Amino acid sequence: MDAFTTLTAVAVPFDFVNVDTDRIIPARFLHKPRGPEYAGLLFHDVRFDEDGRERADFILNQPAFRPARILVANDNFGCGSSREHAVWLLAAYGIRAVIAPSFGDIFFNNCFKVGVLPVAVAPETAAALRRQLHAMPGATVTVDLEGQSVIAPDGTVIPFAVDAFRRQGLLRGQDEIALTLEHAPAIAEFERRRLAEEPWLTR
Repeated sequence: MDAFTTLTAVAVPFDFVNVDTDRIIPARFLHKPRGPEYAGLLFHDVRFDEDGRERADFILNQPAFRPARILVANDNFGCGSSREHAVWLLAAYGIRAVIAPSFGDIFFNNCFKVGVLPVAVAPETAAALRRQLHAMPGATVTVDLEGQSVIAPDGTVIPFAVDAFRRQGLLRGQDEIALTLEHAPAIAEFERRRLAEEPWLTR
């Protein structure tokens, strides 16, 4: 996956509460391959009408927010079923960071496996960010993983916390498997020594 260090990009305010994974990617699309058209499935049922036409009032269809790479959401974003496709789809669309007061637990964990940074902030902080973005369509936000801070359009610096192990993985562009494989020589040596000391384990 791509490393995440510092990202300055257009941010989109997403005011819906309790956005579940089925809204991010409807269940009928779970079998779809992750090809060039995959990003078009994001928020499909609220982004398009019954005839497949874009809904003009949906925020990601508005010109100022089309290039968004940061999503500023509301409470309990990514709740619902265990569906890694939801994070795959956000990443395919180009979203690299989601800022929200709270997240679905499984969605939150899946983000780190795909290279999307979930940033938890206070509800009033997220609401203030969304208000700024509504007032200034196309405004940019900076998410600095190295410094663990978000810089709002008005320059306000918002600190955030992130698990040290997960932070390291994102900064280096490595998921848990890649980080584990860095220790492959030590693992192989342990297995060799264990086999020599306890050969009965292989019987």
